[in-house]
Amino acid sequence: MIGRLQGVLLEKQAPDILLDVAGVGYEVQLPLTSFYQLPEPGSETTIYTHFVVREDAQLLYGFISRTERSLFRQLIKANGVGPKLALTILSGMTAQQFVHCVLHDDISTLVKLPGVGKKTAERLVIEMRDRLKDWGVSDTPVTDKLTLVGDDAFFAPPASAEQDALGALLALGYSQAQAGKAVKLVKRADMSSEQLIMAALKSMI
Repeated sequence: MIGRLQGVLLEKQAPDILLDVAGVGYEVQLPLTSFYQLPEPGSETTIYTHFVVREDAQLLYGFISRTERSLFRQLIKANGVGPKLALTILSGMTAQQFVHCVLHDDISTLVKLPGVGKKTAERLVIEMRDRLKDWGVSDTPVTDKLTLVGDDAFFAPPASAEQDALGALLALGYSQAQAGKAVKLVKRADMSSEQLIMAALKSMI
């Protein structure tokens, strides 16, 4: 089991990174709530990982904190939730926001996530309520989604910001139509890829 990696961040393309650990490049997928807490390429960083072995692939999922990884592991134990859906859920809201939804039976927010229909949301609330009851959450409303990237920070917009945003949303399970509509709705000329993705996600949740 690979549980933790520390090395130099070589590449970032949401939701994937390439991390150089002692000369070995590890490809890792992260939920966006973790992805946008990473430093710039060339910097050293540490991530906590969950290793999945399938017949056709070996996959690494990464997280900034043990708490996020722990919630991911609880999610994939739920009936009908695999690693991809768990990654999508934790890209659409923070770990604390998800726990808040479960403990407050907030199905209406959960069903706005791609891949989470009403039955899945109801099942998540039922199955995970007891598992998460001791996590402890604040009463912060779940309306403040994805505020990890500083809204006041200025980033020079890359030429491919819109394409990067569309690619990230498609990778998380949103349809081409959903992603295109959300990006078009929120995009501004001064937005970076990170800001555009976050704003698009906020508009859909």
